[in-house]
Formats: sequence, structure tokens, C-alpha cells
Amino acid sequence: MNPGNIVLSADEMERMYDTATALVDEIEKVVVAKRAEIKLLVTALLAGGHVLIEDVPGVGKTTLASAAAKAAGLAFRRAQFTPDVMASDITGFNIYNRQSERFEFKEGLVMTNILLADEINRASPKTQSSLLEAMEESRVTVDGVTYEIPDPFMVIATQNPTGFVGTYPLPEAQIDRFSLKISMGYPSLDEEIAIIESRRTENPIDTVKPVTGVEGILALRNIVSGIHIDPEVSRYIVLLVTATRRHEKLALGASPRASLALMHIAQAYAFMHRRVYVLPDDVAAVYRSAIAHRLILRQEAKLDNITAESVLTEILRRTDVPYKGKREKTIGN
Repeated sequence: MNPGNIVLSADEMERMYDTATALVDEIEKVVVAKRAEIKLLVTALLAGGHVLIEDVPGVGKTTLASAAAKAAGLAFRRAQFTPDVMASDITGFNIYNRQSERFEFKEGLVMTNILLADEINRASPKTQSSLLEAMEESRVTVDGVTYEIPDPFMVIATQNPTGFVGTYPLPEAQIDRFSLKISMGYPSLDEEIAIIESRRTENPIDTVKPVTGVEGILALRNIVSGIHIDPEVSRYIVLLVTATRRHEKLALGASPRASLALMHIAQAYAFMHRRVYVLPDDVAAVYRSAIAHRLILRQEAKLDNITAESVLTEILRRTDVPYKGKREKTIGN
């Protein structure tokens, strides 16, 4: 296949691949036995996307975000989304300076490279929506004036599962701006023993060293954007997304924004696997993580305990795969 727009030598590409792998390895020092989830987070970072991490409290959501920022060598801020947090705390605000007799802009928490929006569904809808412009356009507008957010920029939001007391479900428009949704899950017995053993005398996050920095991440993103996608693979992406809009179990399917997100994530996923072209299997591998959170099930499907992930698995089985005809083997979880 054509390697696309990448003009680096083989040795330079190997160094770039090694940087991405080292980033995953460094984060794994802190987040035990969650390599698949770490790789998805790094994939989203290289794709220029945002990540929503949903799980019960105490399974390492915040630790994952903090370790990722430190390993990537990026500026990091944490916003604890409680009901009393205001939109201006996130975007910034103007304050009057009596000495200069003029208003001055005080930047909000969003002015960073990686923003951890911790327990985002505990804040009011108004505060949640303050991130919309930042996530889509990497800028904020305060009192009619637009301020650019540092590049690169990524939001890593954590939330408790819906139904927890004191939570406000994110609106569809905001959910749609997250490229991926991942879940940590409980560790196994041996993994949990390893976790408590590693934290007896020190916090492992103190041992994390920066693998790269702002320029390095921007260079990796530039390479990822040049990863080749064959027209047949692009068609496969669109078929998978548009199938959600007419599925009988779904009240709301995925938008064209989802197609774009799936394309970018597939490019980054191919890069993470040391390739300069996207395979259909790359698309299939990230399909559920990139699309499931954007869907709304019909009420009867919920009553039958059908999940968005199971619907997407069914769509994968039904959809013709480029170069191979119909997929015959079962797509696993």
C-alpha cells in the first residue's frame, strides 16, 4: 500500500515508533496491568482526540490521566467538577484592574495541554458545556474575545457510571466530542496485590519520567495525520458508522463527526502498531471504543439488556470487509 504523505526515513520512523512505545511503557509503571487501556489513551493523544473514562471510583482513572501527562512531558491541570464549580473557572474570566482602569483576562484551567476533567458528570450542565468550544476548536471565547488554547490540547474526562447519586448525564452534543470512551475495570487478585505492594513506601507516579515533550507530541501527531487510508477503508468506516443510524435497536445513531473520529483513531492505532497504512482490522479494533458512547438505545433494547457494544459487534459481523469479502469469524470482545 502507498505510505501516504510520510517522508521520513525508515530509521526516523523507527525512532518515532519507539517513542510511542516508550510512552506506553512509562505510563504502565503506574497503571498496573492496563496496557490495552493505556494504548487507547495514547492513541487518542496522537490522533488529537479527547477521552472519556467511565468507571466506578478508585480504579485508577485519575492516576492514568496524571501519568499520561507526566510521561508525555505536557502541561497538566486538574479540574475537580463539583456542583459549585462555575463555567468561568474552566474558561477564564475578565476582572477589572483599578490601577490600569481596564479589564484583564484571567485564564481558566483549560489553558493547558492536558486537562483532567475529574468526575465531569458531577458539575452542572452549564459548567459541562463550557468545554464544548475548547474541545472542538481548541479555543475559548470570553466576553466576545477569543483566546487560543495551547497546542497540543487534550481533555481527559472521568465520570462515575450513570445512576450514581448527584450526577448530571452529559448531553449528546458533548459526548459526541470525545473520540474514545474507555473503562478501567477491577484488577485481578494478583494485579491488586501488585498495586498495594508497589505503593507501600512511595507513589509510583513519582518515578515517571518524561519521554517526550510538546514538540515531540506535535511531531508524532503530524506523522499520524499522514498515515495512509485506502478509499476502500474509508468506505468501510462510513459503512460502519451509517449502519448505526438505521439499526432497529438504536434510537440515535452516530454522526459524521464520529466517522472523522474513527478515521483519525484508526490512523493513530495503525501507527501504534508500527504501520504507515490503515488496515480494516485497525478500524474494527477501535470501532466500539470510538462509537458506543455516541449511541442511544431504544427503550425496548434496554429492557432486553442489550448494550451498545453488542449492537456494534453485530454491525461488524454484517458489514463487508475490504479485500476479504464478508467477515466470517466472530469478532471478539
